[in-house]
Amino acid sequence: MANKTSQHILNTAANLLGFCLFVITSLHITSKSQSHLVDEFTSVVAMLLTVSSVLSFMSIRTQSERLEYRLELLADYFFLLSLLGILGVIVYMFAYFWET
Repeated sequence: MANKTSQHILNTAANLLGFCLFVITSLHITSKSQSHLVDEFTSVVAMLLTVSSVLSFMSIRTQSERLEYRLELLADYFFLLSLLGILGVIVYMFAYFWET
């Protein structure tokens, strides 16, 4: 059984991880005290993306079809959680800037 989504998850999760790290670095450079929650949420999303990337990579590299399927499924779930986390960060930032 060939990996259907692992390559896509690995590529996209790695790109989004870079974006999350850019956001965290930007928040630390600007030293915004209000951005503390965004920083924390983005760190959690970065961790989910990292786990998704590692699971996806392991799914691509494994020889066992059963293990490949399980790792790919787990990578899918972690990737979905990270996308929902990114949505949460965006909604939080939108609500914060809407008020100011």
